[in-house]
Amino acid sequence: MITVHFKPSFLKQFNKFSVALQDEIEEKIELFKKDPTHPSLKSHKLRGRLKGRFSFSVNYRIRIVFACLSKKDVVLLSVGGHDVYQK
Repeated sequence: MITVHFKPSFLKQFNKFSVALQDEIEEKIELFKKDPTHPSLKSHKLRGRLKGRFSFSVNYRIRIVFACLSKKDVVLLSVGGHDVYQK
């Protein structure tokens, strides 16, 4: 089981979404905690400016960017459309 921490900027972005989308995001975070390699998450390493960071999909449009603190601890950095890769 993965322990998830939240960067304040992640929570600020999260709170801007509709309740329905927040629920979907929470469901994917719970799935990520249980199995970070689950195929529906499409977890992958990022390249370029975000090298060393990772991302997983909430749905077709929304992504979560995270960093590993250790093998069992991650911090969620940002959530949003593909623009999260620009931040």
